[in-house]
Amino acid sequence: MLKDVINSALEVIKNGGVILYPTDTIWGLGCDATNADAVEKLLKIKNRPAEKSLIVLLDVDSKLQSYVKEIPEVAYDLIEYAENPLTIIFSDAKNLASNVINTDRSVGIRIVKHDFCTPLIQRFKKPIVSTSANISGKPSPQFFDDIDPEIIEAVDYVVDFQQEDRSIKKASTIMKLRPSGQFEFIRK
Repeated sequence: MLKDVINSALEVIKNGGVILYPTDTIWGLGCDATNADAVEKLLKIKNRPAEKSLIVLLDVDSKLQSYVKEIPEVAYDLIEYAENPLTIIFSDAKNLASNVINTDRSVGIRIVKHDFCTPLIQRFKKPIVSTSANISGKPSPQFFDDIDPEIIEAVDYVVDFQQEDRSIKKASTIMKLRPSGQFEFIRK
């Protein structure tokens, strides 16, 4: 039952663990985005350099001001009208683990609309990290069955939801949004 799966994932994240979970895009590795030790553990599992940016998921755009100092008004329109999952890179992140924030103080945030992620983040009341469930440098897994067994063994919890889903998904569109409201696409 989905509620039980969410409860189990919530306990793991609250305790600084790393989960393997489905998202509105592809399968991801996640943890508490405010816990530097949890983020470090995730980076080790992924074998990812700390200087590479991570994406953070939130359940609603009204929480953005808790994690970004200045939000251009256009951000809310971009989020509302995006037809596909959209990650926006904001300047001047705050209240997140230092190893989630880029060296230029920016952070990529996506407002997620997903049957598992949204209620998990609502219950957790904090953002979670989302990065593709692959060893750094290897292809991102399209389906659960494509995930490297090394990843599955290393995480603290594997979410038992949508593992059989074979619908084609892709990574989110990434857009850098400056405080002035100017934006540029990083990945379409």
